[in-house]
Amino acid sequence: MKLLIFGASGHTGRELVRQALERGHSVTAFVRQPSKLASPHPHLRIIQGDVGDATAVRAALPNQDAVVSALGVGTPLKHDLTVIDGVRHIVQAMEAEGPRRLLYLSFIGVPESRGSVGVVLRYIAPIPLREEIADHEAKETLVRSSTLDWTIVRPPKLTNGPRTGKYRSGENVRTWIPLPTLSRADLADFMLRELETPAHVRGTPRILH
Repeated sequence: MKLLIFGASGHTGRELVRQALERGHSVTAFVRQPSKLASPHPHLRIIQGDVGDATAVRAALPNQDAVVSALGVGTPLKHDLTVIDGVRHIVQAMEAEGPRRLLYLSFIGVPESRGSVGVVLRYIAPIPLREEIADHEAKETLVRSSTLDWTIVRPPKLTNGPRTGKYRSGENVRTWIPLPTLSRADLADFMLRELETPAHVRGTPRILH
């Protein structure tokens, strides 16, 4: 499969790139700083660009089978209009020219799924994270209102732990752990499995231990 990954130089993006290449996929990494993906690979193509540039986003799409958005925020705990615009550019370009398949990385702390987790993510974290959560809601709205074959993935707090494969996924999974975590390696494993064997097209799966 030919995958275009936005946000490929971030912590989660790099894990997605690494595992996708291990699984035999061809990856196009759309990044602002190519130096963060220094390891060469015969099936890795790096495009330097900014998601705020609609023309650059559109130019990256030809010949791709699927798109993954692992875009982060410019400044933690702050509103980031550039990334919201970037998701809009991705959706509009895909609707105009394809491909149809989109995975968007969100957060389990958005209001729709917040009730499925423990007290910290349900009641405490939304206070300092209110602007980031509001941004995720805005981006989810853009994705959900599109005509694409989208999946919105909602993990809890992410760590740099190992890939275990021991996680639960689905739109109704729950935990009462006060502050659940998930490794980026397990998240990437789930996202790539969803691309290879779609089970949540136009769905919003959560991933929890």
